[in-house]
Amino acid sequence: MSRVLIAIALLLIAVPGQLVAQGKGIRLWNLTTSTISGFQLSPAGKTDWGPNQTLNDKDKEVDHDERLRITGVEPGRYDAKVGYRGSKQCFVRDIEIKADAVFSISDKDLKNCNK
Repeated sequence: MSRVLIAIALLLIAVPGQLVAQGKGIRLWNLTTSTISGFQLSPAGKTDWGPNQTLNDKDKEVDHDERLRITGVEPGRYDAKVGYRGSKQCFVRDIEIKADAVFSISDKDLKNCNK
């Protein structure tokens, strides 16, 4: 019986440590001057756009200076499609995304914007 209790205690100690070790995940930091209403990623040089990541946010938008958790994306190089209110859309090319890290985009990164 005491072995079972020791095993349970060790498991309870180990699991929270593993959760902390996983980090905070990949996050986007919006340093543009506007609120982002759409953010999709594609492997660099391709147009295989993934889901709208802004849906991960509680209000479905990413304000200036706000961070957004990015899900379903492995570390690597990506292009981003960035949408704004009023149907303005821009692209950011060749973003390096690292595991458990924050990457940012700013106005100077935006290319090929259309309204």
